[in-house]
Amino acid sequence: MMILNPRKNRYEYLDEKSRAIMLKTIEFFESKGKTQLKSDYHDRVWYADFIDFLKREKIFATLLTPSNYGEVGCRWDTYRNCAFNEILGFYGLPYWYTWQVTILGLGPIWMGRNEDVKTKTARLLQEGGIFAFGLSEKAHGADLYSSEMALTPLGEDRYVADGGKYYIGNANEAALVSTFGKDTETDEYVFFVVESKHKNFDLVKNVVSSQNYVAEYSLQGYPITEAEILTRGQDAWDSALNTINVGKYNLGWASIGICTHALFEAITHASNRVLYNKHVTDFPHIRQLFVDAYTRLTAMKLFALRNADYIRAASAQDRRYLLYTPMTKMKVTTQGEEVINLLWDVIAAKGFEKDMYFEMAAQDIRALPKLEGTVHVNMALIIKFMANYFFNPDEFPEIDQSSSRDRPADWVRFAFTISTSPTTASTCLTWRYSRLKSRFCRSF
Repeated sequence: MMILNPRKNRYEYLDEKSRAIMLKTIEFFESKGKTQLKSDYHDRVWYADFIDFLKREKIFATLLTPSNYGEVGCRWDTYRNCAFNEILGFYGLPYWYTWQVTILGLGPIWMGRNEDVKTKTARLLQEGGIFAFGLSEKAHGADLYSSEMALTPLGEDRYVADGGKYYIGNANEAALVSTFGKDTETDEYVFFVVESKHKNFDLVKNVVSSQNYVAEYSLQGYPITEAEILTRGQDAWDSALNTINVGKYNLGWASIGICTHALFEAITHASNRVLYNKHVTDFPHIRQLFVDAYTRLTAMKLFALRNADYIRAASAQDRRYLLYTPMTKMKVTTQGEEVINLLWDVIAAKGFEKDMYFEMAAQDIRALPKLEGTVHVNMALIIKFMANYFFNPDEFPEIDQSSSRDRPADWVRFAFTISTSPTTASTCLTWRYSRLKSRFCRSF
């Protein structure tokens, strides 16, 4: 079945542990019910029950811990994560958002060189922790060059951090917040981790009116040692860009999940509605709208699945993912908007009703093209690679589904690592975005 149907999908292509995660997650939301989901959405209720469920089932620990740091069954597997992305988008973007920003928060940690922090992170994930990504600032957005977060050396491997971050999801409850700044002595970039419950961590406010907590926070004389520093210099810069580059892929799947639920709701409403002695679904223009919406949704999912193959096969030689990831982020999410527009023409005023999932979908679908880099930023990335794609292609091995998706025990580990040995490099993907990009000469 191409599109998700929670009542029928059994995820038989996944291993037993992965399949159980997907089915238990569906059961969590089905038991909660649409009425309660919508009530919590309108009342902007923090989803503590969902966080407790994730903790109880150790879901983030299983899906987001590289195998060399986690228990049996733990791995960072893009294809498996696609299914979880889709389920969360299907039931509500707020639930997907806490997953997404946890992924962003983990990026600099798994890419970093601090093994003690990695070990601590694996433990915190087992304990049900969520994470946050402290990159953007109020005055500069994601302009990394202008970052004002300051890390000041005090001597004897001690530092103090001062500055603010803005629009940081999960920062109210994050076990660790990966924070980007500059060393005031050397002016080099640096990534370090802080704890959201520390007395020198000032949670200023939630900058949005939703179930999510998207924070403004400030560090005021926050004590840092070498034990909290993840990366410096070029490595810190690379991990910032790569975290966004990899994380943005998930936005396409959130759109797919939202559109799928909206399609079910729209066609159910239309098929049960009789106008002028005809079912609404018998009108030719309604059929055309549904065919168009379904075709676009199917294309969105097929493209995103193919992108997963390129991510899982990526290496220093095969960098096709650098083109397909921004395309998923840009084109899949904007097509998601179009699918909702088409379906809205079918259900019309029904789409505004507070008890409908569609009312939520119509609002949330607009957010996804605007997160993790705007459409325009991702278009610029795509344009960089177009000349090679069309006019200077290289030869690459064919990646089919059987080689990329159907081997649960041996799937490529999507572990964010700046590797230090050939052995590590052979089993884990090394995401060095700016360096890969600079060598992107004949990549297709």
